[in-house]
Amino acid sequence: MTTKQHHKTVFLDRDGVINRDSPDYIKSWEEFNFLPGSLDALKEFHENGYRVVLITNQSAVGRGMITPGGLNHIHQMMKDEIASHGGLVSDIFFCPHVPAEGCACRKPEPGMILQARKKYHIDLLQAVMVGDSAKDIECAKNAGCGRTVLVRTGNGKQAEKQLSDRGVNPDHVAEDLLDAAQWIMGNR
Repeated sequence: MTTKQHHKTVFLDRDGVINRDSPDYIKSWEEFNFLPGSLDALKEFHENGYRVVLITNQSAVGRGMITPGGLNHIHQMMKDEIASHGGLVSDIFFCPHVPAEGCACRKPEPGMILQARKKYHIDLLQAVMVGDSAKDIECAKNAGCGRTVLVRTGNGKQAEKQLSDRGVNPDHVAEDLLDAAQWIMGNR
């Protein structure tokens, strides 16, 4: 594996991209269900030398619906499951705040991506963000990511319309994370 390849970073939203989203939030591992194809996509990224970093709003923490420890438990179980399928999540950045707090990390603010850039010296122009919401795409654009992919899973279908109404276009619209991974690898 060349080092050049390893400098490719894929930022992924979590809910609605890797796992099924819920209007009631994901508060336990029992409520966490991988979307079809997402484990295969994560394996593909790893095998092709991409660093996978999760960028996720988790206001359930700020709302008191889950503790930071509970969220860490879900993330550890998720990472173990992904690893057992041959994938790897290098890091997870999450915003625990509720929207009213006006933090710099909650998407569409670029704070989490900028933290990741600093930690891993990521060339954002070479990075791709995959998400299912308008916030994900806007966050990536606000941070200066080179490319954005909207997936139609989760809130993707509504997001497609919201983005087009705002004149903000993702570089690609994919059916799901596996479809997105194939597009990203075909267009590196």
